[in-house]
Amino acid sequence: MHGVKRTRLTSQAAAAKRAKEQVKVDAYLALQKEVLELKQAGDYSEGALGKTNQLLDLNPEFYTIWNYRRNILLALFPSLTSEDIVTYLANDLRLTTSYLLVHPKVYWIWTHRKWCLQSVPAGPGDSQEWRKKFWDGEMKLVDKMLDADARNFHAWGYRKYVLESLPTKRPLSAELNYTQSKIESNFSNFSAWHYRTKTLAAMWEESGATEDEINKTKDEEFELVAQALWTDPGDQSGWLYHRWLVGPSK
Repeated sequence: MHGVKRTRLTSQAAAAKRAKEQVKVDAYLALQKEVLELKQAGDYSEGALGKTNQLLDLNPEFYTIWNYRRNILLALFPSLTSEDIVTYLANDLRLTTSYLLVHPKVYWIWTHRKWCLQSVPAGPGDSQEWRKKFWDGEMKLVDKMLDADARNFHAWGYRKYVLESLPTKRPLSAELNYTQSKIESNFSNFSAWHYRTKTLAAMWEESGATEDEINKTKDEEFELVAQALWTDPGDQSGWLYHRWLVGPSK
């Protein structure tokens, strides 16, 4: 950058920096070796779970370790109460939340969250309160993720999954309003436009909409997309949505 003075490291300082980095690399490789050996030995203990935590802190994209972690939890669960299982799953959701703040598009983190949510037991007692609490919290998390990055395609796809999994179904009309708010704040948000097509299609299927009803809705949608095309005629997001609107209804 112009006007910024570059600091040159002396050969001694550069060597010291490389040595420091090598220490970190060596520590990571040693930990990786240890955890993989535990996996190979079939160690499904609390201690092994803690080791996977340490390794994932350094490399949350290590899908083999995510798989190992799930197998450890599955081995531990039979000896635990439902309350304890909920505690373990809540801890893992907090863990993955911290990773997603830094790595919001890593597929394996999202996969582990899905597994955690699907593993929540019924309860307490005969109620479904635990499941409802977890899924409602997940919807709030996705809202925050999309507030931070409205174009996060992984978050949009995950939102659809959460919506379909909620114990108490959220009206599709509410989702349509949500996509509109995201689109109006940024017309070039392809992910929001794409999600809107899926939401409309689901609404039509759910209501058994006739061809005339679908076409009436599409006419209203043309008004929305016209705003986007007028604002930025060179952006492809609006044009792709326009193409979807003029395509076959079913």
